[in-house]
Amino acid sequence: MSSTQPYVPGFGAALAQGGPRRGSKWSEVKIWWREVDRVLLGLVLALMVIGTAAVAAGSPASARRLSTAQEKLPDLYFYWAHLRWQFVGLAVMFGASALSRDNARRVGVVLAGAMLAGLLLVPLIGYEVNGAKRWIRFGLGFQPSEFLKPGFAIALAWILSWRLKDPQLPVLAIVSGLMALVAALLMLQPDLGSTVLFCGVWFVLVTLSGVSLKKIGAMAAAGVAGIVAAYFLYDNARYRIDSFLGGGSEFDQVGLAEKTLLGGGWTGTGFWLGLRKMSLPEAHTDYVFSVIGEEFGLLTCALVIALYLALVVRVLVRLADEENLFALLASAGLVTQIGGQAFINILVNLQLFPSKGMTLPLVSYGGSSTIAICLGVGLLLALTRRNPFLTRETPGLRAILTERSSTNKEKGA
Repeated sequence: MSSTQPYVPGFGAALAQGGPRRGSKWSEVKIWWREVDRVLLGLVLALMVIGTAAVAAGSPASARRLSTAQEKLPDLYFYWAHLRWQFVGLAVMFGASALSRDNARRVGVVLAGAMLAGLLLVPLIGYEVNGAKRWIRFGLGFQPSEFLKPGFAIALAWILSWRLKDPQLPVLAIVSGLMALVAALLMLQPDLGSTVLFCGVWFVLVTLSGVSLKKIGAMAAAGVAGIVAAYFLYDNARYRIDSFLGGGSEFDQVGLAEKTLLGGGWTGTGFWLGLRKMSLPEAHTDYVFSVIGEEFGLLTCALVIALYLALVVRVLVRLADEENLFALLASAGLVTQIGGQAFINILVNLQLFPSKGMTLPLVSYGGSSTIAICLGVGLLLALTRRNPFLTRETPGLRAILTERSSTNKEKGA
């Protein structure tokens, strides 16, 4: 047999320089562009553009409301601040989307651990904003719960994926204990809205991981029991629920948001021509959806809802044939967090849900919360990138749901 090596153009020159050269930054960008879900990215950027216009519309109302005799805030104070935070958020999002799945998992798990430690510190060194102690300050004030959201979804997905290596591992007990700890720390603040959102992410992930229907029913019953316990044990939760059901100052606030939402009709009053928003609290954050309704119309509100639905559906379609269990669970958890937060915020503005103090993701004004949401989106983009070298670990989401449906039919027969 001949030992002559085949001729490869340029190979000798590469060896002379110490081996094959690594790709340039531009080639890495081209690889990222080929693998990233460009439809999902476009939906995210569209929501952020709408958010920029919405914050510009709501900024005068909040600036005048928060101005004092000593300091008068410019009408566009929150708009310019929002642009700065969006710029930082976009840099974080694109940086996170370039991570490999392994690195995205590492970032998520480390983030979850760090922010869980932050939640433990909130009762000790946290400070109050609007009657709730949710913030801590290390040079810059931030809510640990906001950054915990993407880390929580990824950490739970990582733990649940251990079942592939050892089905005997008590992964359900571990993630349930972690959920109980997070819920307890959030209710100390108190933050019922975030607790409900975290429970929703946990419920979706354990359901997708293959938990039996009997256990799912027990978990749902435990969730209802938790809400009842919160009603009787926490004054803040009882006040909000009572106000929503029976009227009161909180109900009046949400009612004002509904009137603002409907004040512009189908096409809106026009940019900066809305009047009801001037008496609306948190016009640039919690109730920015109502500002959109007044100034840009209900048709634009319908467009915003359609974009969120399209975002969720797009991720589910992307996951339909996903072969990696961790990526499937983590992506499902992240999109549940984003879609669930948007769903709750919109229902509050429509007076269909008690006020939760929860922003509209990618649209509302935010500082550290904008960065946290963009980080979550970036990790979602990283996890949904298509890698041709993925090894098959489990059937895709479509196959899982089909198999589960067939099993249920057989049991019913």
